[in-house]
Amino acid sequence: MDAQILAELAAIVGEDNVSTAPADKITHSYDATQKCYLPDAVVYAATTDEVAKIVRLANRRRIPLVPRGAGSGFSGGTLPVRGGIVLVLTRMDRILDIDSENLTAEVEPGVVTGELQRQVEKLGLFYPPDPASKEFSTLGGNVAECAGGPRCVKYGVTKDYVLGLEVVTPTGDIIHTGGKTLKNVVGYDLTKLFVGSEGTLGIVTKIILKLLPKPEAKKTMLVQFLTIEGAAKSVAAIIEAKIIPTTLEFMDAATIDCIRPTSPIALPENCRAILIIEVDGDAAMLDPQIARIEEIIQPFGILNVRIAAGHEESEEIWQVRRNVSPNLRRINPDKFNEDIVVPRSKVPDMIRALERISTDYGVPIVNFGHAGDGNIHVNIMVDLRQEGMAEKVETVLDEVFQAVIDLRGSISGEHGIGTAKAKYLGMELDVATISYMQRIKDAFDPNHILNPGKIFPDTKSSLPAKAGSN
Repeated sequence: MDAQILAELAAIVGEDNVSTAPADKITHSYDATQKCYLPDAVVYAATTDEVAKIVRLANRRRIPLVPRGAGSGFSGGTLPVRGGIVLVLTRMDRILDIDSENLTAEVEPGVVTGELQRQVEKLGLFYPPDPASKEFSTLGGNVAECAGGPRCVKYGVTKDYVLGLEVVTPTGDIIHTGGKTLKNVVGYDLTKLFVGSEGTLGIVTKIILKLLPKPEAKKTMLVQFLTIEGAAKSVAAIIEAKIIPTTLEFMDAATIDCIRPTSPIALPENCRAILIIEVDGDAAMLDPQIARIEEIIQPFGILNVRIAAGHEESEEIWQVRRNVSPNLRRINPDKFNEDIVVPRSKVPDMIRALERISTDYGVPIVNFGHAGDGNIHVNIMVDLRQEGMAEKVETVLDEVFQAVIDLRGSISGEHGIGTAKAKYLGMELDVATISYMQRIKDAFDPNHILNPGKIFPDTKSSLPAKAGSN
């Protein structure tokens, strides 16, 4: 990057907030995919005005510009695949307002999700979206990816809590969408368009979020099953009984085998599925609700039920779930983490398909996730040092995603498309739909400077797009 551009950037944010140092470029070159693309420069903005000036410069000089928060995404959304500038927003980390009367919060994009949750809970309020990365992921990144988490079965995902946004467009305009009101039908709903757009349509610089009253109490239970079908039927039966738990997390047999040696709770060999069920609300209602759930699931091959008596026992139950990721690499050193979604009733069918694929290709596949909404985290565990393994993984992914589509599911529930799933976009969306999405991108970003190379494949995929209907 030439000295003139660097000087212009320094004039906007200060010399200390522009870097071409190798260490800074490497730090901002990768995400959880572990793929690496070096930017030409890293810039740290602190205000909306700075962001707008940087965007105008990038657009004028046709420089690729990639917005970034914590860089914790799983789909390559913050990778500078074409070099250029990585625009880091972590300095914009203020909670601007918590409005207890109107149940809203206004924040900057660099606020860490868990920190907002702690601050609002001090006031008896509640921000439900809880991605696994909440202790380090930022709210700007959550908005970009429409993050979810275990509680979304009851409370919904990030898009259900975003009331309004301040956004810098790819041409450097500052626009405002939505607001503090729950009802707003003035013009197009641009708020929802930006949420989940993976930083390709604009850079979010302020976020207005809906809050809820904090639930009075919660209760946690862990249920061990003899079969995955029993766990899935239990989930359907609970929902059918008009009980919506806060969380309905599941682990399959491969996951249980992986964590058994380090689990804080004994998991016998014939335990082939686990549900972690949590309910919240008025304290007086929780014990009857848990008792009713236990009654509902009894016909479905229950091996053992553990109900937490208090916070410490609840944490012990959740530690079973937290043990999964640290133990996965006991199987193999390299992990391909995909998040797929199928209708709740199709979870057993999807697990069986994954077991078949695992057997056919001799590749371990470990599955866990959010049974309440059919969101399965598929972990393909391999050793890429083995000859031909990279090609085998590609074939396995093709089969996994095809099985998802055959069950009328989606290839991404929480992680987005980014670069990792761009080649598979045509498996789920028809040609006309993709074309309209591309036209929206063209309208917002005519010079294609903002987060280029994401969502849409650069070249035609070998996987044919679905035929559109006329």
